[in-house]
Amino acid sequence: MAKLENSLKNMVLSLTVITVVVGALLGYVASVTEEPIAKAAEAKQQSAIVSVVPVEGAVVGEAQNVTTENGKPAVVFPVTKDGKLVGTAVQAVSKNGFGGDIVVMFGFDPEGVIMGYSVLDCSNETPGLGAKMPDWFQKGAKGDVIGKNPAKNNITVSKDGGEVDAITAATISSRAFCDAIAQAYGVLPKNAPEAETSATKQAEAVADSVSECVNEVAAK
Repeated sequence: MAKLENSLKNMVLSLTVITVVVGALLGYVASVTEEPIAKAAEAKQQSAIVSVVPVEGAVVGEAQNVTTENGKPAVVFPVTKDGKLVGTAVQAVSKNGFGGDIVVMFGFDPEGVIMGYSVLDCSNETPGLGAKMPDWFQKGAKGDVIGKNPAKNNITVSKDGGEVDAITAATISSRAFCDAIAQAYGVLPKNAPEAETSATKQAEAVADSVSECVNEVAAK
């Protein structure tokens, strides 16, 4: 019996030591690879911004973290040239993919027209079908969305009455892509100069109205 107890103790001790060592090794590997992985992800993100807002000499502004209508996080990047807004890149997520989330970077011009897109993650989509997403909706391709404006065009698949040809045999993935566009456009900052002009006009109208009232009172 004593021999059996000693064997059990040795087994438990051995397993404990192995667990601690493996845990320490995993922690070390994670700490070593964390920074390179983060840098690679950032480089991929920056490359995507340049590709979706292809304006030579443009400068990418500070990232703005927001939440889209579906509750997923999104990142908005203003892109300027010579101090003027030339486009906005928006990294958005659709949770309606065939296998889960898809992540796409979209570029919009100041009017809200789609300038380009870059799929950052569609790894859960079916190979050979939904995984065609990176190319299917590009300019000149069958599902071309470049040059469309979500405010003016019906950016849903044709099966749902929209203007976008779905990927063959991958309607769910195509719907998710269109949803990602909607999510991105939904957090696109409104045109600040237009808002400022509108506010200025309203203020001028109020001032003119007050001036007319004062003149009327003075005349009496």
